[in-house]
Amino acid sequence: MELSGNLPGELSANLPGKHVTVAGLGVTGVSAARALAGLGARVTVVDGGDGEKQRQAAAQLEAAGIAVRRGDADTLPEPTDLVVTSPGWKPTSPLFAAAAAADVPVWGDVELAWRLRGPGAAEWLAVTGTNGKTTTVQMLASILRAAGLRTAAVGNIGTPILDVVLSGEPYDVLAVELSSYQLHWAPSVRAHSAAVLNLAPDHLDWHGSMAAYAADKGRVYEGNKVACVYNTADPATEELVRAADVEEGCRAIGFTLGTPAPSQLGVVEGLLVDRAFVPDRQKNAQELAGIHDVAASSRASESPAPHNIANALAAAALARAYGVEPQAVRDGLRAFRPDAHRIALVASVDGVEYVDDSKATNTHAAEASLAAYEHVVWIAGGLAKGATFDELVAKSAKRLRGAVLIGADRALIAEALRRHAPEVPVVELERTDTEAMTAVVDAAKALAQPGDTVLLAPACASMDMFADYGKRGDAFAAAVRALHNNQ
Repeated sequence: MELSGNLPGELSANLPGKHVTVAGLGVTGVSAARALAGLGARVTVVDGGDGEKQRQAAAQLEAAGIAVRRGDADTLPEPTDLVVTSPGWKPTSPLFAAAAAADVPVWGDVELAWRLRGPGAAEWLAVTGTNGKTTTVQMLASILRAAGLRTAAVGNIGTPILDVVLSGEPYDVLAVELSSYQLHWAPSVRAHSAAVLNLAPDHLDWHGSMAAYAADKGRVYEGNKVACVYNTADPATEELVRAADVEEGCRAIGFTLGTPAPSQLGVVEGLLVDRAFVPDRQKNAQELAGIHDVAASSRASESPAPHNIANALAAAALARAYGVEPQAVRDGLRAFRPDAHRIALVASVDGVEYVDDSKATNTHAAEASLAAYEHVVWIAGGLAKGATFDELVAKSAKRLRGAVLIGADRALIAEALRRHAPEVPVVELERTDTEAMTAVVDAAKALAQPGDTVLLAPACASMDMFADYGKRGDAFAAAVRALHNNQ
C-alpha cells in the first residue's frame, strides 16, 4: 500500500490505521514505535534478541499498547504497510527481503522524521563523515545558539530526531548528525546545507563495499539548497559534491587547514577565516575566530588538534551558509566543550600527559588523534571490525615512543608495527578483564619519557572487553587517576 507524505503534514494525516512494523528494540526503535502509535498507526516491533534489554523495552512498549515480537526478526508481520528500521540493521536482513517481495517500503527513523515535519518546520543542517560528526554537530549547535537561534543537536548524536521533530518545540534550525546507516534508509531528506567531513573505510561489512559506503554518505548532499560543504584535504568528499543533484544556486564550499581559496574557509596566521560568505570572495576574507577559540578538551592553553580545527571550520561553514554572523561563530566555538573520551586530558604524571580518546574506534580517527602529538606511547587494540593497520602505523611511526596493545585483535596491530616500526617497543597484554587497564597504564608509564603523551586511541571497537567505548575510557581514566594519586 502506498504511503504518501513528502510534504510537511501529509504523512501524519495518512498514518492512522496503517500497519507499521518497526525493526529493533533499541533507542531508535522505541522512539519510532511510540511516535507512530501516537499518530494512530498499528505498530508491531520485531527484534531477533530476547535478552534483558529487549525484555525491558518490550515491557514498556506493551504497557503502552504496542505489539512486540521478540526472537523473530526475519519474517514480516501480516499485514504490513510500512517498515521502519533502526540504523544498525543490515540491508541484507531477511525482513527487508520479505518487505521488498511484498512491495512494502522500508524507511529509517530519519526518513520518518523528515516526512513527519509539520508546516513551517525547522531547516536541517546535516553532517556526516567517517569521523568527527558528533564534535562538528555539537560545535554547530553551539554556534547557532550563540546566534540566538532555537536549535538542538539531534540524530546519530544520541537524541532521536523523531523525538525532536514531534516535540512541538518551535525550533529555527536543527544540527543533524547522520550516519551512513541512517542515510541509506533516508532517500527523501533534503537539507538546507550539509557537510561530508571525510571518507575512510569503515562499516564495510554493513555496506558491502567502499563504493556503497561512499554513495550512502553522499546522499546527504542530495537536494541541498544553499551549500555542500566538503574537505579539500579529502578529494573523495568533493567528488560526492560533484555527483550530487542539488537545487539551483547551491554552492560547493570547501574547508582547509591552509590558506583558503575563494569559496572556502581556512586558516591564516592562527585565524579561522571565511572566503566563501563575504561580499567579494575573490578578494575579501572575514575573520571568524582564533584557533585558540576552538576548545581542545581541557588543554585550553595549548593548540587544538588539527582535526578539531577542521571540525570547527566545517561547523562554521554550515552556520555561515545559514546566515550566522562572524561573532556568533567565535562565541559559539568558545562556548563549546567536547564530550568525554574525545582527546580528553586525564592527568599529567611525572611530566607525561595521559589522554583519553577512547572514541577513536577506527584507524582514521586514531590517525588524526596520533597526529596531534609529537611523541606518543600508544594504547591500542580491541575489535578490528575487518580493519587493517599498515597505513595507520606507517604514517604514525615517527611519533611512537612505544605501544601497549590490548584486546582480541591486538596481534593485527603488533604485526603492522613489526613491519613498519620495528624499532618501537611493544607490550602485548593478554588480559581481557575490565580491570586490565591498570596494567595497561603501568606498562605505558614504563615506556614514557617526560614530555611524552600516553594516548588511548584504540583504532578498534571496545566490545571484546568493555560494554562500549565510554566504559573503556572510564577504566583508563580511573587507572590514570590512581597513578596520579599514588605518585
